Amino acid sequence: MMEYTSKYWNMLTPLIKKSLLKRYGKEETAELLRKTNQIYRDLLRRADDIGKDNPMASNLYEGLIFLALWDASDRKISVDELRTISEEMMSFPLLKAMGLMINANKKSGMARIAEMMHKDAAWLEAHPQYKAYSWDFHFDETKHQDGFYYHFTQCPLNTFARKEGYLEVLPIMCDIDYKTAALMHAKLYRDHTLAGSGEVCDYWFVGDKVENPK
Repeated sequence: MMEYTSKYWNMLTPLIKKSLLKRYGKEETAELLRKTNQIYRDLLRRADDIGKDNPMASNLYEGLIFLALWDASDRKISVDELRTISEEMMSFPLLKAMGLMINANKKSGMARIAEMMHKDAAWLEAHPQYKAYSWDFHFDETKHQDGFYYHFTQCPLNTFARKEGYLEVLPIMCDIDYKTAALMHAKLYRDHTLAGSGEVCDYWFVGDKVENPK
C-alpha cells in the first residue's frame, strides 16, 4: 500500500482541471474530480509500496491520478482524449520552464540527466526493502557513443496496470517520457516498453540537435 500524500494531487489536478473544463463544463468537472480523488486514494491502497520518499515515487503517484480519472468517467474518456489531456498538462508554462533548466545538447546537461538517474538508483540501493517493487536501474555506458542510456526490467505502474486491468491506458504514461525529454532539449529513442509486452523499458536520451546519433 502506498501512503497517501496530497502533494501530487494538489500539483497536477489544477492543470488537469483546465483541460476538463473545456470539455465538460464546471459542474461535471467538479463531480469528475471528486470521484477521481476517491478512486485515487483506493488505487494507492492497492498499489505496492515503493516508498513515499522514493525519488521515482512521483511517477507512480502521478500515473495513478490518470488511471483514477479514467475510472471516474466510467472509462468513457477515450484513450486518445486522455492522452491529449496529459499532453496539455505537460505544456503548462511552469512545467516547461522547469524542464528547460536542463539542456541535453550541452555536455553539462546530459551529465545532469545521468546524475539524476544514478542518484535515483542509489536511493534504491540504500533502501533494499523496496527493490522487489520499484523501478530497477540497469546502466550501460558502452551501448551508445552519444547520449545516455539505461533500462528497467520492472515498473510498478506496469505491474499495477496488468494486475488491476488498466493496461489499455498505460501507454499514455509511457508517452509522457517523450514530452519530459523534449522539455530538456533531448530526444528519447526507445525500442521497447513493458507496457507493450517488451522485456524492458529502454531509455536512450540524446540532445535534440544531434543528427544521426550512434
